[in-house]
Amino acid sequence: MDRKQGFFSALRDEVARGLSPARARRRAEEVAAAKAALRYAGGGGGGEALAPLMEGPDPEEAGGGDGAGRPRRDRDGWGRWVRGQLARAPSAGPAPSGGAARRSDLRMLLGVMGAALAPVHVCAAEPLPHLSIKDTPIETSSAQYILQQYLAASGGQKLLSSVRNAYAMGKVRMVATECETASRVVKNRMAARCAEPGRFVLWQMAPEMWYIELAVGGSKVHAGCNGKLVWRHTPWLGAHSAKGPVRPLRRALQGLDPLTTASMFAGARCIGERKVNGDDCFILKLCADPETLRARSEGLAEIIRHVLFGYFSQKTGLLVHLEDSHLTRIQSTTGGDAVYWETTINSFIEDYRPVEGIMIAHSGRSAVTLFRFGEVAMSHTKTRMEEAWSIEEVAFNVPGLSMDCFIPPTDIKSGSISETVELPHSGKSKVGLLPCHGAKVAALEKADGNVAWSRALQRDCK
Repeated sequence: MDRKQGFFSALRDEVARGLSPARARRRAEEVAAAKAALRYAGGGGGGEALAPLMEGPDPEEAGGGDGAGRPRRDRDGWGRWVRGQLARAPSAGPAPSGGAARRSDLRMLLGVMGAALAPVHVCAAEPLPHLSIKDTPIETSSAQYILQQYLAASGGQKLLSSVRNAYAMGKVRMVATECETASRVVKNRMAARCAEPGRFVLWQMAPEMWYIELAVGGSKVHAGCNGKLVWRHTPWLGAHSAKGPVRPLRRALQGLDPLTTASMFAGARCIGERKVNGDDCFILKLCADPETLRARSEGLAEIIRHVLFGYFSQKTGLLVHLEDSHLTRIQSTTGGDAVYWETTINSFIEDYRPVEGIMIAHSGRSAVTLFRFGEVAMSHTKTRMEEAWSIEEVAFNVPGLSMDCFIPPTDIKSGSISETVELPHSGKSKVGLLPCHGAKVAALEKADGNVAWSRALQRDCK
C-alpha cells in the first residue's frame, strides 16, 4: 500500500509541475500551483503558466464503488484521466529566452536524443528462438544462451510476460559538449553548468504500444505508437508519422523493458567479448535488414546501415552498455557529391534495482556523435552531445490504462517524415556550446577507449 501511495503522490507532484497537465482543473491552491509551473518552465515568461491541477480523475465523476468493494474511480476514472492526458494538444510555443544558438542546440538535442527508435521491428509477445546447438552457427547459439541468461537475471520469462503495461518517470540533463571542424576542435569544459534539465514520462502497453513525453528547457517532445503507427510531435515540425515499420523506443531498451530488449536481440550474433567499466561483457550484434532500411529511406535520403550492439555483463547477465550507429547518405539536388551523416549513440546503463521482482536500471548516461562528411574533400563536421538520466518512479500493470491512451493525435500531417529531417542542412554544424564562453573550453578526458563523461553532470541528474 505504501508503494502505491508513493506512486500516486509522485505522479501528482509531476502533474502539478506541468509535465502531464490534466483537463480537469480546480481553482483551489491556484497561486501555489501556478508558481510551481513557472519554476518548472524556467522561471521566466517563456513557459506556459498552468492552472491548478488535481492528481487524477474527478472523484465526483468517478462515482461510487462496485459490487466487489473496489472504487469505481480505480476502474474507470483513472483510465479516462490518462486518456485525457495523451489526447490533449501539445504545446508548440518557442523555447524561453537564451538566444538563437541555445534554441538551435535544444532543437538538435531533442530531435536526435529525445525519441530515438530502435533499428528493427520486434514483437515481445513472440517467444524467443529455442536454444539449439545442432546445425546452428556458434555465434547464433551463443547469443540465444546469453539472452536466456539475461531474461533469467531480469526476473524470469514468466514474470516478465505477466506485465500488461508499465509506467516510468524520470529526469534528464542534456548538453552539447563538442564541435569539431576540419580546422579546429572546440570542447565544452562547462558541460555540467550548461546542461539543460528536463523530465520525462513513459507509458508502455503490450503489444507494441508506447507513449513518451519529454520536456527540456521549455520545449516538449511527444512521441507514441499505437501498434500500427509511430508518430512524433515537436514544436518545430508539429505532429507527423515516422517512416518505416513500427519500432520500439530506444529509451525503453535502456534497462526499462527487458522483454522487448531480449526480443530485439533475438536475431543477433555473439561477436566476442569486451570490458565495459571493468566488467567483462559479451557483445551481441544486430543489423537492420535491407527491407527495413529501404522503408525508412525517402527521396534523396537513403539509410545505408543501422547496427545495434548490446553488451551483457558476464557477472550479472544484465545489459550494461548499448551502442548503435546508422549511416545516412543524402544526395545533392544540384548533382554534386553526396553528403554522409553518421549518428552514433553510446549508452551506459547503471544502477539496477528490483521493482516488483523485475530488474530495472535507475540511471545511465548517453553520448551522441553526429559526423558529417563527403561533400568537400578534407572537410567535415562533428558534433557531440551528452545526456544523463535517472528514474524516479516505476510501476507495472497500472489500472485503467487501455488502448485508447495510445491513439495518435488527430492533427498528424499527411505522409511520413524521414528521420533525416532532424539533421542540420547547412554546411556548418548548427550546434554550438550553449551559453558558455568560448574561452572556457578544454579537451575532455578519455580513458580505456570508452566515452568520457562529466561526472558532475551525472550527479546533478540524481
